[in-house]
Amino acid sequence: MFCIQTTSIAQNTTHKFGHSQLDSIRISNYKLINNIYKKAINAVSKSSPSLLGTENFGKSEQQYIAYDGKIIRYILIEGLDFERTFKDTSKRSKTLITKVANKLHTNTKAFVVRNNLFIKENSPVDAYKIADNERYLRSLEYIHDARILIEPIDGVADSVDLLVVTKDFFPISIDGASNGANHIYLNLVNVNLAGMGQRLEMGGLYDYNRNPNFGFGGLYRKDNVAHSFVNATIGYGQIYNSSYTHEEETSYYISLDRALVSPYSHIAGGLILSHNEAVNRYSTAVDSLFYKYRFNLQDGWVGYNLGIKRIEQSEMTHRTRAFLSLRYFKYHFLDVPVQVGKNYDPIYNNKEALLAQFTLFKQEYFKTQYIYGFGTTEDLPYGYNIALIGGWYRQLQLQRPYAGLNVSKYLTTNKGDFIELFLRTGGYYSNSTIQDGAILFGSNFFSRLVYWNSVKVRQFMTASYSQIFDRVTSTPLRIDNGYGIRGFISDSVYGNKRLSIQSETEFYLKYKFLGFQFAPFVYADLSWITPPENDMSSFRLYSSLGGGIRARNENLIFETIELRFYFYPKQIDDTRGFKVVLNSNIRFRYNSNYVTAPNTVQLNNEY
Repeated sequence: MFCIQTTSIAQNTTHKFGHSQLDSIRISNYKLINNIYKKAINAVSKSSPSLLGTENFGKSEQQYIAYDGKIIRYILIEGLDFERTFKDTSKRSKTLITKVANKLHTNTKAFVVRNNLFIKENSPVDAYKIADNERYLRSLEYIHDARILIEPIDGVADSVDLLVVTKDFFPISIDGASNGANHIYLNLVNVNLAGMGQRLEMGGLYDYNRNPNFGFGGLYRKDNVAHSFVNATIGYGQIYNSSYTHEEETSYYISLDRALVSPYSHIAGGLILSHNEAVNRYSTAVDSLFYKYRFNLQDGWVGYNLGIKRIEQSEMTHRTRAFLSLRYFKYHFLDVPVQVGKNYDPIYNNKEALLAQFTLFKQEYFKTQYIYGFGTTEDLPYGYNIALIGGWYRQLQLQRPYAGLNVSKYLTTNKGDFIELFLRTGGYYSNSTIQDGAILFGSNFFSRLVYWNSVKVRQFMTASYSQIFDRVTSTPLRIDNGYGIRGFISDSVYGNKRLSIQSETEFYLKYKFLGFQFAPFVYADLSWITPPENDMSSFRLYSSLGGGIRARNENLIFETIELRFYFYPKQIDDTRGFKVVLNSNIRFRYNSNYVTAPNTVQLNNEY
């Protein structure tokens, strides 16, 4: 089988300057900026000897601890253009790509960067809070990298200035797909419109077999509305396939979300209101393949960081937090597929729930490189996160109480290895028994960087076991996801027990071409699964082997480009032999959150 698929960061009253004048001060006026990268890495490495000799920078707060308690006099903002890098700001790359990118791009406005700061002038330095803010800046989709640097003030021992240095991604990307002249899809995205931290996305489709032939979709998002750290999105589409049902939907929605950006934040939450309906635009037989439906969704949650005011007032430095949250959601189907009718179905049933969650967490971060990126700064958590979930859940006429547990433990070794251990379990209580009981546990492992001449090598491994007990309404286990076989797209393989192992070795090359770096890799995936109602002895083995190459220009907004070759030794439906996939939607940063919305245990996808 051969196919090609394409998909595509108080004012001091004695000071005579205002913010706008301060922001215009050039970076060259500061002696510490002669080489940002060297100063940052030296400051951290000297205090983290256990990580010397690796690509790890060390604990993210370490470089600020020496200044704890000093008063922040001014916070200055500086943005690097595409010709300069964090590794050496004195050098400039004057390639055609950087020249064109600088002409087409407007740097993120200084007030937008300042709007994303939760550290303040005329307040004492808190090493952890500054480290949290630096990491948060790097999490913004239009920011490539960020540093917050501390500059002592000559003759003023009790105060310091902060310099916030950012470098943007090139914000514009175009992706598409084509099958000759009969099917053409294009999508245009600008994630930092006019340097204002706003995302505008527009897509269009032409398909000869579609009625109507043309369709469109798009969204607009404003990040951090009025310095509230609330992101607001509105969207409409008639050309996108639902990730849950795989049918082409017409949908319109509005969403608000506020992450817990720091352990010092008080509130997190979110709201989604949407209308979705499947439309038969390809004249598919309704009684066989096409599932016609319409539904409305209301989904909202809110949580509060318990005891945070007491911690702030007492200036306590411990990082353990307790967070309490509440969520209500309702899927209301106006039309149900005829194939489902009044039967229980994990996707097409009316569902309503009220869930509460108590989260105890302590998460800090290491700054490192070469996890998903090609030398950009990445943030890996260490610590733990424990969430207890309970509440009420209704599906059709079946109403049941629910209880669950979600535990993650993040570990690092002295030599730079990173290990994540996780456990998810939960179930419903009905008729004096546990129904739809579920458990998932496993581990992710990222090795230290190993040097082979000029090549950097890193090993990834993950292993997990999942099981469902007394399944009534939940989705069976599948292998077409990150807990099974990567690249597998059929949902015909399912069961109630699953054991999976994934391995991948990456080789980061020193060679560059037109600003692009390259990383060949090889991988192997193994997954054992039992058909429903069968015992452990009936495990069936499925596997995939292969490799490929990734390429990335760190200045460009679209994710890492990947060309991957799959080989399936065993035929599964129409999936057999070789498959080739070209993809530009590869995650390049490690994703982690302090808290998430209360949810039932998920066994076939990440939260």
